[in-house]
Amino acid sequence: MSIVTDHHVRTADGGSRPLADHAGKVLLIVNTASRCGFTPQYRGLEALHRRFADRGLVVLGFPCNQFGAQEPGDAAEIATFCSTSYDVTFPILAKVEVNGSGAAPLFEALKAAAPGLLGSKAIKWNFTKFLVSRDGETVTRHAPTTKPEDLAAEIERLLG
Repeated sequence: MSIVTDHHVRTADGGSRPLADHAGKVLLIVNTASRCGFTPQYRGLEALHRRFADRGLVVLGFPCNQFGAQEPGDAAEIATFCSTSYDVTFPILAKVEVNGSGAAPLFEALKAAAPGLLGSKAIKWNFTKFLVSRDGETVTRHAPTTKPEDLAAEIERLLG
């Protein structure tokens, strides 16, 4: 099984960042979009970030344009939208693909470790959420319809 913190991800400015920077933290990894019916979940994600960051939670947003072309902007547009519309302060990384031949290795690992309903590997829509334990293991996958605030008890348990 893949350890999430073994992966590198692209930053919004085009650089590369090792997720090992977050070793020992609980991660909430979400594929996001600015023009989706679930976009207001940015509020809940930010609330979790503010509530638990000092205890070791890191929320990571990965913009994705694979579902209904609901994330068409470039990195600067996405960052501006997130900060001005939802006061997002957690990291928004580079736009990724989460399905198909161009899927980011991180999302391939997350999908393999935590399949969806009936064992499906594909991510079905924006705002699919993955929780990763402090040891880098993917613990659970949550559907876009799961509100961020509904993850608070599970995050509490993972934070210890």
